[in-house]
Amino acid sequence: MKDETARRLTMGRLQGAATAVGPRHTVSLDPDEALRLLGSVPLGRVVFTQKALPAVRPVNHVLDDGDIVIRTHDGAALVSTAQQDGDHGVVVAYEADDIDPATHLGWSVVVTGYCRLVTDPEQVARYQEMLHPWSDHRMDHVVRIRPDLITGVRLVNGTRPQAPSNG
Repeated sequence: MKDETARRLTMGRLQGAATAVGPRHTVSLDPDEALRLLGSVPLGRVVFTQKALPAVRPVNHVLDDGDIVIRTHDGAALVSTAQQDGDHGVVVAYEADDIDPATHLGWSVVVTGYCRLVTDPEQVARYQEMLHPWSDHRMDHVVRIRPDLITGVRLVNGTRPQAPSNG
């Protein structure tokens, strides 16, 4: 009963917010701005393949010299995925966003690139100092995602500007 009440309250708030705001449209972000925004938030979602199916995990991250760095634990699916292709790594996607649920304004960034385990002990130690996991797991592994494709959109007020007509 409590769960149903909480769900109704949440849905009511979200539906109320949806009717309280005006139209929105998206504006594409250039890759530099998209990476800057991604680096401004501490949490994102890594998307990878596990047993031939897509898997998504929320993780905290840091942006280091254009690469996304996350820490993970022994036995994590992402660790075994990153080890599958040795030095080449595996293709993953990483998504982060900051969208206000009340105003519906904000941005979303998706990065696609190769994920590799960081094995150099000095680099691992450096990232362990820089990045403190939110989970209580012991996070002994570090994964670096080198972006190959960076896309992003910003949700802004108003309707999409119309192209001038030639009539």
